Amino acid sequence: MRPSILKSLKPDIIVEMLEIAFLFENWDKLLNTSDILYSYAQCIYEERQFFKAKRLPVPHVNMARPLVYYYGFSHLMRGIACQKQGQYNRAREYIDKYAELGWMEDLGEEGMQIVEEFRFLARANGYALDILSGKTERLAEYVVFLKNNPEELLPGLDTILQAALRHGLSVDDLLDTFAEQAAEFGEYEDAGNVSHYYSYCHHLALYHKQAGRQDKALKYAMQALILAHQSGNDRNFKKCMALFESLREGADEEQIRQYEERLRGCLLEVHQQLV
Repeated sequence: MRPSILKSLKPDIIVEMLEIAFLFENWDKLLNTSDILYSYAQCIYEERQFFKAKRLPVPHVNMARPLVYYYGFSHLMRGIACQKQGQYNRAREYIDKYAELGWMEDLGEEGMQIVEEFRFLARANGYALDILSGKTERLAEYVVFLKNNPEELLPGLDTILQAALRHGLSVDDLLDTFAEQAAEFGEYEDAGNVSHYYSYCHHLALYHKQAGRQDKALKYAMQALILAHQSGNDRNFKKCMALFESLREGADEEQIRQYEERLRGCLLEVHQQLV
């Protein structure tokens, strides 16, 4: 993309596009849009360095955050997209890039704070990547990290459940350890945490199904279905329907009633949209 086009972009709108792509699990779009944000940040940084070298006034660019944020966020989203697609080596490369952004010049106090925030995220996501890729010996260290950083607990437990499903681990004791905190996950209202909570419920249902605990599997399958419906994510809703149907034989009348009521509500919404 030509520099003139890149400089005309609005980075905060690109950030919003990335957040939407993440919520709807559109990993290809997440990766492609992250590439655009990175190219924008690189273009602006190189222009600033050029004007400084020529001892000319640096052109003002309308950005809500310091430039380092867009660098870091582009790498963060690239890493997430690669991780979700199972490309762990590429994901690690991007984690390494936003783990240390202190090389940028003229960061200022706010910029340095952003550098520290991305350094923390790199540590958290590095643990997650290790656990998912089979380095389960790091699980105990990751648990200590989650205890010390409760804001990472929801995505952290979701990661642990995914690793348990992938590598055949039993994490019952660990789930019991965090049961009190996990009971509060349903109180989150922001879109990012609701998305994490859906994923957590879905993987928890699969984990209990794998362990032969039908009642618990049904409970969390229904919760995931409700969250997918509330978020308007049709793909996730279909996944939850398939999961519930695979468990339907063990469901009681009340669970089936709630499930069918939810489906009727969805059909009504579709009908109203068509009228």
